[in-house]
Amino acid sequence: MAARTGLTLALLLTAAPALAQQPLREQLTIGITQYPSTLHPNIDSMAAKSYVLGFTRRPLTSYDQDWALACLGCDTLPSLDNGMAVRETTPDGRPGIRVTWRLREGWRWGDGTPVSAEDLLFAWQAGRDFSTGFGGSEFYRSAYEAIVVDPRTITLRFDRVTFEYASTGDWQPLPAHIERRRWEQEPRSYRTRSAYETEPTNPGLWNGPYRVTQVQPGAGITLERNSAWNGTAPAFRRIAIRTVENTAALEAQLLAGQLDMIAGELGLPLDQAAALERRTGSRFRIGYKPGLIYEHLDVNHDTPLLADRRVRQALILAIDRPQIVQRLFEGRQVLAHTNVNPLDWVHDNDVRQWPFDLPRARTLLEEAGWRPGPDGIRRNAAGERLTIELMTTAGNRSREAVQQVIQGMWRQAGIEARIRNEPPRVLFGETLNRRRFTGAVMFAWISAPESVPRSTLHSDEIPRAERNFSGQNYTGFRNAEVDSLLEAIPIELDRERRRALWQRLQAIYAEELPAIPLWFRSDAHVWPAWLENVRPTGHLAPSSLWVEEWRVTR
Repeated sequence: MAARTGLTLALLLTAAPALAQQPLREQLTIGITQYPSTLHPNIDSMAAKSYVLGFTRRPLTSYDQDWALACLGCDTLPSLDNGMAVRETTPDGRPGIRVTWRLREGWRWGDGTPVSAEDLLFAWQAGRDFSTGFGGSEFYRSAYEAIVVDPRTITLRFDRVTFEYASTGDWQPLPAHIERRRWEQEPRSYRTRSAYETEPTNPGLWNGPYRVTQVQPGAGITLERNSAWNGTAPAFRRIAIRTVENTAALEAQLLAGQLDMIAGELGLPLDQAAALERRTGSRFRIGYKPGLIYEHLDVNHDTPLLADRRVRQALILAIDRPQIVQRLFEGRQVLAHTNVNPLDWVHDNDVRQWPFDLPRARTLLEEAGWRPGPDGIRRNAAGERLTIELMTTAGNRSREAVQQVIQGMWRQAGIEARIRNEPPRVLFGETLNRRRFTGAVMFAWISAPESVPRSTLHSDEIPRAERNFSGQNYTGFRNAEVDSLLEAIPIELDRERRRALWQRLQAIYAEELPAIPLWFRSDAHVWPAWLENVRPTGHLAPSSLWVEEWRVTR
């Protein structure tokens, strides 16, 4: 590239078309709307981090584009039939299971060190120490023993048998030769002292087709091919991921040629992408992928007014969600009644639904002790205004438009919404993780097929200091029956009995409204016309996990 900086684009295209194309295809520049709060694979849950790590790391298992569990870092999925999963009795006499994974041959970290069972053992040990603050705490609690069989083979013993026993979830190998010493010094502060925080360009942190070579905090991350990768070689020598939090600016950079594509996982809102498609014709390929992406309002149940179920029910009744979907999204979003998507086989079609019903919303607020004041905003007996702080990711044009519509609709019911937005890295890195919000926060959860929502609904998963703020139950929702269901669903292997448990969970969710359902999102993926074989999954696993399959057509 540097040798050709003195040539004009016109000269390249007319005098040397073959040479012109190749340099322009050596790099793929991708725009996303969020910057990861961390690059550590086991800490914090954020779509931006998952997308970047899809290029640079591989989990042992993941659900693929066909929603089937597949091996990415292992040779074979464990099963009871192939003997890699064996039922057994735990030391305290309960039904348990022993599951063995064998790592893919030749898998190496970017510094040439083999990815080994010791890396998985270290990740298990760090996850078992809850002061570390790893996500997926129930996995580590249940996996009570880890056995290194040989450098490529590890066995976990679980104190229960679940329908998803072959999945490793968020348990991913960590480079023990780099990270173990840092963790052993002090597990509680490890999250800020990890090499993923202090030296993210260290090749030994990355075991995927690419490795991180440059980091501009809040702005972008540059990836280069990982020379230690022994899988299919990816098409591009370099991938530049640029964070543009304002979606209007993101679109402008795409049209100006500063970006080649916009990742659907963190890209343009559907309405904005549809308008772009109408204006630009065939300049870009735009694909719409419906999926397990639950747009909702997390509400803080420790705020007294939101602790009242009648107020939460009034909040959803006062939002004309069908009108928002029709006018802002051209009818392309699917209304949500709980957190379970109709695409998922466990969805209950008969679950309670909340239509737009302003009179009923007003009645519920009256019953809860909130009566209209002289300015139309309701007040309680103590004279306190019915005011809710309404937050979302700053710069997301679609969400900000929805916010304003909800603000106006709530006012018709006598509810005052005060909008206060934050950059995604602040909202997800601090405000939600440490529950530093008082009202409602609009964002999306992305899940895997039949994903049991323990981390977002179980009372043990409420972030707190003694667990180093792990857990994703940001609302603070507490319900004993829900806790029991979340513990029972994973261990029920019979599909019909499990479906019945799921139906009960959805019934409680629809009645109690731990969060306010809005809709299930379709993501709009914007690709250059010359890029093919990018296959969005529609669930938690990002398309970047299969980057080696991406191909340039011209």
